[in-house]
This record gives sequence, C-alpha cells and structure tokens, in this order.
Amino acid sequence: MQTPKNLRALDVRAFAKAQMHLEGETPVAEFERLAADCSGEVACHVSWAAQGAIDPEQRGKDDAWLHLEAKATVPLTCQRCLHPVSVALLIEQDFRFVADEATALAEDDESDEDLLVMEDSFDLMALIEDELLMGLPLVPMHDACLSEQAPTSDEEEAILAEVKPNPFAVLAALKTRKH
Repeated sequence: MQTPKNLRALDVRAFAKAQMHLEGETPVAEFERLAADCSGEVACHVSWAAQGAIDPEQRGKDDAWLHLEAKATVPLTCQRCLHPVSVALLIEQDFRFVADEATALAEDDESDEDLLVMEDSFDLMALIEDELLMGLPLVPMHDACLSEQAPTSDEEEAILAEVKPNPFAVLAALKTRKH
C-alpha cells in the first residue's frame, strides 16, 4: 500500500493489513474545535503517530487495530486568574475496529481498548482531534492558582504580598488604649 495522501479518508483495513506507520506535525489551527478552545493566537503544533496492525492472536479474528499517539501543548485560559495557561496533552490509545455499531456496543464493556466502527473512509485527523479534546482538563488552572491562597489579579497579589497584622493583636491594641 502506498502512503495515504488523504488522512481524512483513510482505508483502515488496508492501512492495518500493510502495518503502516504514519507520523507528522499538524498545526493546532487545522483542528478547528481544538483551536476554538484555545486562548489567544494558536501557533503550536500537534505531533502525532499512527500504527496499523492486524492481530489474529487477540481474539482469533483478523481485527484491524490502530495505535495512536499524539502530543501538544495548547494555550488555554486559567479559570481562576483568567490568564493564559499552557496545558500539555498526551494521548496514547489503542483502537480495534469492528463491523458495526451493534458489535461495538455489545463488546464495549469487556474490551480494554476503544472500539470504532469500520468505515470505507476513516477520518484519522478527526480521531486525533477527538482524543485531544477528551484530554483537555475540565477546569484549566495554573499550579499556583490551585491553592486557595492564589491571587486572582495583580492588585490582589500586591495586597497579599503585604504583611497583614493579626486581627486579634489589633483588637488587643485597641483594648489597651481604652484603659
């Protein structure tokens, strides 16, 4: 099999039978849904690799398999301070292709791998984007913003940097002035 030219219309069965390996770097901007979740200008790339295989050993059938790896560092918005935060995404997943949706539903609970329905024209780039989207944190935050004492603005940070007197010491000082 020749190297596929259209990764959005991949013949998975032929890809798996030939045990092909593809890899590349794709700008995040080409993944529209992922780019929409990013903050600011998106100039980063997704590095990805896909390996096809037929593995009769697994279940006694000639199932088509796809091993997918992808990684990227994307700019998101910290939900505490609302400033950009870089989030590293790393995907490493095995997929087994089955004949139809009913088979996928029936075998899903017992399988360790993810199941996908065999299609004549499979969109590898959409799968990469789906996996990266599922890898996004629900609430992106800087490590410093995870603590409850984290400032939410530059002004608040300046206020917190000042040494504040103990409120009980202030009360004690007031009490001694009255006597």
